[in-house]
Amino acid sequence: MVQVRGGKTAKSVALQAAGWLLVAVGVAALVLPGPGLLALFAGLALLATQYEWARRRLEPVKEAALRAAATSVASPVRLVVSAAGVAGMVALGVVWGVRPDAPAWWPIGDQWWMPGGWGTAVSLIVSGVIAGATLVYSYLNFREAREA
Repeated sequence: MVQVRGGKTAKSVALQAAGWLLVAVGVAALVLPGPGLLALFAGLALLATQYEWARRRLEPVKEAALRAAATSVASPVRLVVSAAGVAGMVALGVVWGVRPDAPAWWPIGDQWWMPGGWGTAVSLIVSGVIAGATLVYSYLNFREAREA
């Protein structure tokens, strides 16, 4: 009996930790490159299994995420700009990982040129892939509905 209870407690702690981590990443990604609303929604969805306050805030975040997804494909110009942003983020990640030498115009020490190495590069690439998948999802689910 104790083993089952410990398993439930461990599951609860793991869900809460993952939820809070996703919320923190989502809030950071609202101002940094990355799928902020998506991570925030995922984090709140996990926390909603444990907390009533998270359950109440889940629907507004979901609506905002869906509204942003629909807006990103609302016109051909927005679609192209969104796709260029995705491609730019992935390309920046690749360049960051390769880490070319600091250019001559770089005003501070070379150690501050593209810090973080492949850790930063992978996070940019993964964010770009997630943003690209979200863009494709938005196009398939919201663009056709808007045209109809």
